[in-house]
Amino acid sequence: MTTPAVEPAPAKPTPRIGIVTISDRASRGEYEDLGGPAIQAWLTAALDCAWQPLVRVIPDEQPLIERTLKDLCDTEGCCLVVTTGGTGPAARDVTPEATVAVCDKLLDGFGEAMRTVSLRKVPTAILSRQVAGTRGRTLLINLPGKPRAIGDCLGAVFPAVPYCIDLIGGAWLTTRPEVCVAFRPGG
Repeated sequence: MTTPAVEPAPAKPTPRIGIVTISDRASRGEYEDLGGPAIQAWLTAALDCAWQPLVRVIPDEQPLIERTLKDLCDTEGCCLVVTTGGTGPAARDVTPEATVAVCDKLLDGFGEAMRTVSLRKVPTAILSRQVAGTRGRTLLINLPGKPRAIGDCLGAVFPAVPYCIDLIGGAWLTTRPEVCVAFRPGG
């Protein structure tokens, strides 16, 4: 009797993560983008799986922010999109509005947790309006524009990120426990 050949399981695609710096001046090259690289460095230290960054630097223009977020979610297939910048009260700070406009569901706890951790360091954290939500199989998170706040904010919310992405059918992310202990029920 002949044993049928077993086809190998198809390789899972490498998770893609969008990193978007939203800044008029950085997009024009007037100063170096420090926020996007800070996000990428934190994720590189925290993630214990292969992943591919898709980096964008764009101006504070709501229609462009919305198009960029939609592209990273719908066309590029990112499981996570993290933005930096545009979350304050200034007239050109429209990142939260753009994020809300493209999300299917908002996750208010992310913004609350990030502001809570930031308030321990600086009283002006109450001015930050970062939000998070889902679009299809993608989790979107707004971070403040200050590079030194990025690690604090990611550290505050990232334990919930892999499980959130699991729940919406996104890619499987694993973390290095010495940097971030991801919570998954029963595991």
